[in-house]
Amino acid sequence: MASVKNTGFFVGEVQSLFRCTIAGEEMENCNSLDLIQGQGVEGDRYLNGTGHYSPRPHPDRQVTLIESEVLAALLRDAQVNLPPEETRRNIVTIGVPLAHLVGRQFRIGDTVLYGGRLNIPCRYLEDLNDRPGAFNALVNRSGLNAQIIVGGPVYVSDKIAPLP
Repeated sequence: MASVKNTGFFVGEVQSLFRCTIAGEEMENCNSLDLIQGQGVEGDRYLNGTGHYSPRPHPDRQVTLIESEVLAALLRDAQVNLPPEETRRNIVTIGVPLAHLVGRQFRIGDTVLYGGRLNIPCRYLEDLNDRPGAFNALVNRSGLNAQIIVGGPVYVSDKIAPLP
């Protein structure tokens, strides 16, 4: 694993990793994920073309991230208990203000990602997980959609930092 230089901005880390092979299936908690450059997460439904939104592909949706701090805020502010695996995101972060990565390249371990756009919440997530209120609670804090610029393995506890 490459060391991450502190750019003076922030250095966060990967808290947990998830994937699933088919839309609606439970997310699998993983110790590592293999990110395929320009494509997606190996073994994940969107790389396989079997995800709920697969008919609407977009390069910014190769890998998705969400802040663990958001999950704590959902419980605190909206009384919505949304466990990390129910976010349907691949990477759960801690100490990473994801909105600051839109339009920037950043490193997770040895991989390099590009923060394409903030994720837009969907009613599908709320309905699939039977979490009333999740949709409204996630507005403007539903995570980050990213492109994989340099692929490779990502591990729990890998450092995350923007590139200069």
